Amino acid sequence: MNPPTPSPPDGSTVTRLLGAAQAGDGTALDRVVDLVYDDLRRLARGHLARERAGHTLGATALVHESYLRLVDSAAREAVDRAHFLAIASRSMRQVLVDHARSVGAAKRGGDLRRVTLLEGSAAVEMDPEELLALDAALEALDERQRRVVEYRFFGGMSESEIARVLEVTERTVRRDWVKARAWLYATLYPDEDDGRTES
Repeated sequence: MNPPTPSPPDGSTVTRLLGAAQAGDGTALDRVVDLVYDDLRRLARGHLARERAGHTLGATALVHESYLRLVDSAAREAVDRAHFLAIASRSMRQVLVDHARSVGAAKRGGDLRRVTLLEGSAAVEMDPEELLALDAALEALDERQRRVVEYRFFGGMSESEIARVLEVTERTVRRDWVKARAWLYATLYPDEDDGRTES
């Protein structure tokens, strides 16, 4: 008789391993990454979809570069799978921002595409200069609103996932998203009226 096929690891396995990492298990975080690697690649592809065509980083490289930054913060902060992925998404954004700085962002110009910030899953190409401007604007936001934008726009997380990570209600997440989105748009494009209605 063949042994039963093991079921795929669930969120409780990741949660347990994150607890082990916080307790000092040096291999636990590597095992977490192995378990959520497909999710990390999905996040990386989402981030890269917002970059201009011909970006020198691919999804695998972005996952690996962000992992180097992720190790310490994730081991200290993450409490479950959603929280770990949120931290990973934030790390990926920082890798891309640093990359934009290192290649020397072009001056704002005619091929700039506006960031609508409508949906976290929307693929929006961003000029490196615009990415840097968005990063600076995000840093000026209230911390919780900044995280809502990071998790939803960059990480593609749902309101319920964000609410769980931030330990607030979904209504609070929705309110923070609307406020942050309006403030960011006004900051990035002060001479424009977007004419959008809130969704």
